[in-house]
Amino acid sequence: MPSTRRTVFSPSRFPAKWRRLLRLIPGYDPVATAGDCVFDTAAAQRALDFFPECLTHVKGELARDREPFLLEPWQQAIIANLFGWKRPDGTRRYRKGLIFVPCGNGKTTLIAGIALYLLFCDGEPGAEIYSVAGKRDQAAIAHDIAKTMIENEPELTRRAHIFKSTKRILYEASNSLYMPLAAEAQLNFGSDAHGVLFDELHVQPNAELYNTMISRMRSRRQPLFISVTTAGYDTESICMTEYNYACDIRDGTRDDPHYLPVIYEARHKDKDGKWVNDENWHSEKTWRKANPNYGISVRKDFLREQHTRAVQQPSFENPFRRLHLNQWTEQAERWLPLGAWDACTAPESLLEDLIGCDVILALDMGTIRDLTALLGLFPLEVPPGDDKAPLFYAHPWFFACEKAAHSRELHDRVPYLTWARQGHITLTQGDATDYEALKAAIRTVGDNHHVLEIAVDRWNAEQLAQQLDLEGLNPVKFGQGYASMSAPAKELERLLVTGRILVAPSPVLRWMAANVAVERDAADNIKPSKKKSNQRIDGIVALVMALGRALVADPAAGHSVYESQSIRLI
Repeated sequence: MPSTRRTVFSPSRFPAKWRRLLRLIPGYDPVATAGDCVFDTAAAQRALDFFPECLTHVKGELARDREPFLLEPWQQAIIANLFGWKRPDGTRRYRKGLIFVPCGNGKTTLIAGIALYLLFCDGEPGAEIYSVAGKRDQAAIAHDIAKTMIENEPELTRRAHIFKSTKRILYEASNSLYMPLAAEAQLNFGSDAHGVLFDELHVQPNAELYNTMISRMRSRRQPLFISVTTAGYDTESICMTEYNYACDIRDGTRDDPHYLPVIYEARHKDKDGKWVNDENWHSEKTWRKANPNYGISVRKDFLREQHTRAVQQPSFENPFRRLHLNQWTEQAERWLPLGAWDACTAPESLLEDLIGCDVILALDMGTIRDLTALLGLFPLEVPPGDDKAPLFYAHPWFFACEKAAHSRELHDRVPYLTWARQGHITLTQGDATDYEALKAAIRTVGDNHHVLEIAVDRWNAEQLAQQLDLEGLNPVKFGQGYASMSAPAKELERLLVTGRILVAPSPVLRWMAANVAVERDAADNIKPSKKKSNQRIDGIVALVMALGRALVADPAAGHSVYESQSIRLI
């Protein structure tokens, strides 16, 4: 096994060679945050040498000739930091960490190597090392890579016993074992875990397995728990919690010198110092920034092909940005392309220009403590023969009780109160949305425009529909299933892409457009899905409902609004 003469340095007296390497962790300075920890060059070099001297590549072109596992500089920085830093008592400085890197950068191969180093070289008697994931197949990937690495190296093969049926690797000299563990397995393993490599944390449905493995490291002298993942889209997940914690440490807003945050992503700080996702995802410079193995295991031509697909197929944009740029997205697949949405944004003055004009209203009622959306769809006059002019203008009004807006802002991490101050949301008093205020707003719309009808959810607004009917506001019950929603949902897609609908400059409605995910049945019918969307989509649901009524009939004229515009429905 590799060995090196031991030299220890404190942060105030540090060789430039090591300082440069350790600081390759993006945005994080392990030297400045070391406190009373010291850096042991021998321990770091021993770990670095283990990879090329004892391990080989087992996947891809490099596996063909069993090429040694030569660590790239970004990988060297991770290994040197993890195993070189020591506390005053001589134990490892870092006990937890996050390796947040896009797909294809070899993160699972790296943690397989870390697992083997913990097994063979960490000097821990009776060590238990686990590669953990939500599914057994995923947990076994790192284990299977490690097994093949052992089989490729005679020195390791002589020291290890591989039990294929139980997927255990035993190192008898220290009575230590390494095995995969998945969420669906009985959690009767890992009672005294020394090392945990948690792969693809973003797919974990809850924090149960994560917390269980943390608790089972309590008796170890210097345990190591590393989470490895790409970005996800569930903002309530354990992965997001861990990611936010790591970001706080990287940015210096949280003090934890024993946590290593390794974050590669296509994000940058805005002028207010906040991290935002608006990097140019079309730029090769952005791709390189997010992918430390760009041009090595992440092929340039592959990313170009995936980018082309994402540009041509809007539903693939979110997977591309999440998997290859490590950007958190609002949902698994984006339904409405935001570029087209922004191109259809109308000037603020348009609503005043439409005073006295026809409007179809649609109402999507949130729960009593959520947002309620009222959406007005205005048919626009189109010159004869003009097949490019906008057909509709969509304008929303949003309502929420003030007390709920405060709590929802904290829960959703969305600026409801700021939007309210800007006039984009109407706050009402009390613990629930005030339907009297809602009806008053509907009357105001009726005073300024000619309300053709109001589409309401047939199940969730029965009482309100009756009240609106008594006031002569012509409520029409509208279903939320595929039969009612699919045609107008697909028409909304078409109108946006072709620029034939205008939308109000509402940040709330735009946010909801970014949130929408759709459900699709076997017949390729679609509908906006509140279940699959991670944030609010009430305004878009109301827009689809209003468009659905426009497709059916104009009650005043007895025919579809489209018929008067000479538009052929698809």
